[in-house]
Amino acid sequence: MMREIVARIDADPNRRGLAHAGAIARRWYAQNPNEAVREWLVLLECPWEEVRAYLLDEGDEGQRLRSSAPFCGILSPQERLEVFRRHRAS
Repeated sequence: MMREIVARIDADPNRRGLAHAGAIARRWYAQNPNEAVREWLVLLECPWEEVRAYLLDEGDEGQRLRSSAPFCGILSPQERLEVFRRHRAS
């Protein structure tokens, strides 16, 4: 799923998905201030290349960060379903 989200943000020169994730992280933090979301607020201030590396990191750190990643809503429900279908088929 995250590879699809990264590809979407990569393809957009304005990086609207990154701004969207920042808005979500700020909203989540306002509703429930916690360390995981605070960490994303800091990461989202980094250049896209750094954020991208964290999102694609296949190690423990990448998995930990993705478990609380504020990138929901970048793919439509239909696009998400298609990703699940492709994953199941492979």
